[in-house]
Amino acid sequence: MNRLKIATLTKYILVAFAIAILSFLAQSAFAQGEVEIALFLAVSIIAIGITYLTKISIPLKFFLPGLLFLAAFALGPVLYTLGMSGFQFQTGNYISKDAAIERIKLLGVQPDENGTTFDVLVGRSDSGDFALLASDPFVTKQYFISTQERLTRLDPLDLTLDSDGLASEAPGFKAFSNRELREVDQTLTTIRFKYEEPFFLQLEGSDLAAVKRQKLEYLSDQDQFRNLLTGELYSDNGRGNYVSEANLDDILQPGWRSPIWFSHYIDLFSDPKVREPLVKVFIWTIIFAFLTVLTQFALGLLVALAMNRPIWGRRIYRSIFILPYAMPSIMSILIWGGMFDTEFGAINNLFNSDVAWFQNPNFARAAVIIVNLWLGFPYFYLVTSGALQAIPSELSEAAAIDGASGKQTFWKITLPLLLQVLSPLLVASFAFNFNNFNLIYLLTGGGPRNDLDGEIAGATDILISYTYRIAFGTNIQNLGLASAISVIIFIIVASISLYGIRKSKVLESFK
Repeated sequence: MNRLKIATLTKYILVAFAIAILSFLAQSAFAQGEVEIALFLAVSIIAIGITYLTKISIPLKFFLPGLLFLAAFALGPVLYTLGMSGFQFQTGNYISKDAAIERIKLLGVQPDENGTTFDVLVGRSDSGDFALLASDPFVTKQYFISTQERLTRLDPLDLTLDSDGLASEAPGFKAFSNRELREVDQTLTTIRFKYEEPFFLQLEGSDLAAVKRQKLEYLSDQDQFRNLLTGELYSDNGRGNYVSEANLDDILQPGWRSPIWFSHYIDLFSDPKVREPLVKVFIWTIIFAFLTVLTQFALGLLVALAMNRPIWGRRIYRSIFILPYAMPSIMSILIWGGMFDTEFGAINNLFNSDVAWFQNPNFARAAVIIVNLWLGFPYFYLVTSGALQAIPSELSEAAAIDGASGKQTFWKITLPLLLQVLSPLLVASFAFNFNNFNLIYLLTGGGPRNDLDGEIAGATDILISYTYRIAFGTNIQNLGLASAISVIIFIIVASISLYGIRKSKVLESFK
């Protein structure tokens, strides 16, 4: 009885501790504007409370942690990626529309015709407002204090001037110290100080202010920007930017995250700039995955057949063949990358050649296949060795009695039985190599490619490395398009994996 009470008390303590931690995280997420994360944590708290503080379901007490982790780290990212694929989400289109409008207004200025500037000290006026003590002893010969609301002209005789004729002190003005200036630096960059209409002063650094005027005006009623100098109008193009009605190539920056629904998926098939490199990469991805599985399986089977014979030192040979599989793949790939170096690589030195392995598309693809063969054949050696030993020897003996040769026995009996057993593993290996990012990224970086021509897809890029480059590898990081391609990859890999599961019939045991 005492043990039961202790166990119950321990359960309540653990549940209370978990709920307290999740509540703290939910509150923090909500405070930072991460509403989706806060809602998920709130649902998790409710589920934990109902599951472990009631007797609604005994099996759920065991499954709930796994279900929550599955939702958070598998289902959640998939749904988030699917959602991102429906947005114009790229460099220049990260922020909200309201923030973009404020940013365009802030950037929509231009200097006056003479490019007038003033040396300034930053501080506060007597009223406590941010202020500039401006000096121009040579061109305009002006001294004044400028706040956001007013401009006060000053007589040089009332000022303390330094050796360059710049004002260092003035009545009604107190300069910031370096520490105070650092604290308000971000705020000062957004302030417009008073000058002669329609111009204003804007800080450029901590000791220089330029005379500028507003060039773009936001018309909230029409949701348009107007160029105050030319009268040109900029309208919302429905893709997260304001675009000139007279010139569609004239786009105001920055833009904003805008829902464009299935536009990225349509572009994958209709836009030649997107479709053509994607098709090229997709074809190479299929070829790469197929050749990888074929060569790894063939070499693994060949080694397994050789090691299945009673030869001297078989245990030593087996240990050696497993070494590539036991070493970290990252180290192996980097070592192979050095071996393929054109000038100093061991392969060119060994064959006394000067092949530019990573500059020529065909050689680069061959290098990728060779390295992946080295990394993957030990796995197939291990599984085929086990499968060969599981094949009854009576079948081979019966075939020999019937007059079948060794080749006939292999092609008619051994190989079909191996494929029947290993076909799910072959399918799984194909799906894995379909997304073999580490190999491509570390060995060739997806190249070679012509960066000067703006080429994004390299000769050895597979879909996953091409998607990474679209998202993070160029000046324009198109996260929306990369998300759309990721969804396509997910569908393909999920279909291949489902096919492998059905072939292996592992789910039949649950019926």
